[in-house]
Amino acid sequence: MEQRNVVVIGAGVAGLTTALLLSRLPGYKIVVAAKHMPGDYDIEYASPWAGANYMPMSTRGTKAADWDKSTWTALEDLARNHPDAGIHFQECEIHSRSKDVGTTTAKWFGELLSPSPWFKDVVPNFRALPKSRHGPGFDSATVFTSVCINTAIYLPWLVSQCLKNGVVFKRAVFNHILDAASLSVNLEHKVDLIVNCTGLMASKLGGVEDKTVVPARGQIVIVRNDAGKMLDVSGTDDGDGEACYVMTRAAGGGTILGGSYQLGNWESQADPNLAVRIMKRAVKMCPQLTDGKGIEHLDIIRHGVGLRPVRENGTRIEKERIGDTWVVHNYGAGGAGYQSSYGCAQAAVNLVEEALAARAKL
Repeated sequence: MEQRNVVVIGAGVAGLTTALLLSRLPGYKIVVAAKHMPGDYDIEYASPWAGANYMPMSTRGTKAADWDKSTWTALEDLARNHPDAGIHFQECEIHSRSKDVGTTTAKWFGELLSPSPWFKDVVPNFRALPKSRHGPGFDSATVFTSVCINTAIYLPWLVSQCLKNGVVFKRAVFNHILDAASLSVNLEHKVDLIVNCTGLMASKLGGVEDKTVVPARGQIVIVRNDAGKMLDVSGTDDGDGEACYVMTRAAGGGTILGGSYQLGNWESQADPNLAVRIMKRAVKMCPQLTDGKGIEHLDIIRHGVGLRPVRENGTRIEKERIGDTWVVHNYGAGGAGYQSSYGCAQAAVNLVEEALAARAKL
C-alpha cells in the first residue's frame, strides 16, 4: 500500500484523538505539528484547562448528538478498562430553575437541562431526583453516571498511544495552513493531506480565518477538597455569563469549581472577584466540599482560565481543497471538546479516507 503522509495541526484533544484514530489504520505516516503540546499551559490552548467530563448539551437528532453518543462508548471503555488514561466514573447531578430559561448559561447547557434528554438511554442510571434532593431554590433535578477526565494525565496518555503507533510530534507555528504542506519530518514524500484541529486559532490561521469562531471564557478554581460527585446547575444569580459546576478529577487531579461562559472575552488572567463568586456558589451547592463551612476552608491548588473554541454553527468537520492540497477540518467544539472527541475524530478520519481515495482515482 502506498504511504499516505498526513499532518495534523493542533495537539489539543481534537488533534490528538484524530491522530490516534488515523494511526490505527494501515498506510499512514502522521505528524502532529503544534505550537502547544500537552504539558503546556497557555491561553491559546484550551484542552488542559477543561474539567473535563461527559455532560451532553447537543440537540436531539443533530450530528453533534451523534458525535456525543459515539464518544460515550469510547470514554466508558477507557474508564472501565484503561485506568492509565486518567478517567473515572462519577455520579452527575443536574439542577434546574425555570427562571434560568433563556440565559446564556441555560442556552449553553441546552439538552442537558431537559427532564428527558436524548442521552438518557446512553448513559447509565439516568433518573429524576426527588424534590428533597433538589438544590436550594431549584425546580427539578436529574442524575446519571458520567465520567470525569484528569486532563493532565489523559492528554499525555493520548500522546503515548499515538507514539506507540508511530506518530511523530513536532513543535511548529504556521501563519498559513498550507505552510504545513512543506513540513519535512520523517516524511519521505510530500504531504498528501492536512487535518486542521487548531481550535480557537482557526479564527486567525491564514487560509482558514474562520471569524465565526469566538472564545467562551471559562474561569475555574482547582481545589484539593473532594466533592464526591459531579454537579451542574442551570444558572446563577450573579450574572448572565456565570455558571456553577463541580467535578472531581480522577487519580488525584483535584476538584474543579467553575465557572463562566463569557462569549467574546479573550482575557487570560483570572478575575479574583469572579473566583470568590465561583467558590461561594460551589460551597453552597455542594456543602460537603468544606463540611458546611465557608470558602476559607477550600484548599486551593490554582486558579485557571481557558477559552472554549465556540463556532457559530457548531463544530466544523468538512473537507476542502485549499490550493492543490486536501484539508480536513475538525475544530470549533466549544465546551464539548472531550465529550464529542471520538465522534468528531472518527467523522474527520472518514473524510480523510474519502479525500485520499478521491485523489488516488485522479
